[in-house]
Amino acid sequence: MEDDLFDKLKNISGKFPEKLNILEEQIDIKLQLDYFKCSKKVKLAAKKINEDLKLENIPELSNEELSIEDKKEILVKIASIDDPKAYRIIEQYTKKPAKELHHWSLLALQESKMLIESSLMDENQVFISTGLGGRGNMLRYFIVLVGNNIEEYQEFQQTMIQSEFDFALKNNSSELELVEFKEKYALMTALIPFEINFQQVFRAALEECNQYGSFLKPNFLVTNVKKLSLSEIKDIVENNKMPDTEQFKELGFEEGNDEE
Repeated sequence: MEDDLFDKLKNISGKFPEKLNILEEQIDIKLQLDYFKCSKKVKLAAKKINEDLKLENIPELSNEELSIEDKKEILVKIASIDDPKAYRIIEQYTKKPAKELHHWSLLALQESKMLIESSLMDENQVFISTGLGGRGNMLRYFIVLVGNNIEEYQEFQQTMIQSEFDFALKNNSSELELVEFKEKYALMTALIPFEINFQQVFRAALEECNQYGSFLKPNFLVTNVKKLSLSEIKDIVENNKMPDTEQFKELGFEEGNDEE
């Protein structure tokens, strides 16, 4: 299933790169799901009564008497209107939104942008969003390497990890953003084009590092859902031992392992 999705995304990116819209902001997955549920609900309600949403019938976002929930629905309604004026209203609001609506308004802006682009180009756009966001045609990933029979990394091991992963990622049109070392864990964030097979890239870099003492376990964690805290990482590694289970997949993790 994961390979099928990878192939489909690769196929889309190769044929229709101009259709892709990657959400750049790091927005909590649960909030994204809440937004899209609300958007679907608003569209179904309008369709049910056979009524098009119109800007003149929607309350202004500047109305201080409106609750946060009211404004959430208003933003979704405005984002559902195929009109450049609707986009500009949301764009203006994102510059100074209510604190609780910062990410919600960005999702509305993205939806409005895609709706207008689809209409102008007369073709559907592809929207890709993850909890960690991305940039351009790249998705952001959080990677965890686990030390093998060590309590913490020596200086040369830290340098090796940084240089090998930086080299491997650059060779695949990708970017290593950050590397941190906490106890026996190496935590990284990287931007990678989604058509790139990230597991192969990470595995190759890991194997290069292990040419100098096999100080890394062959398993690694990868997720684009969120950055994990040290306690969360320990819980996965020490208690779950990185199993290939449905529960693990539902959390949004990929397990890299050199064993077939």
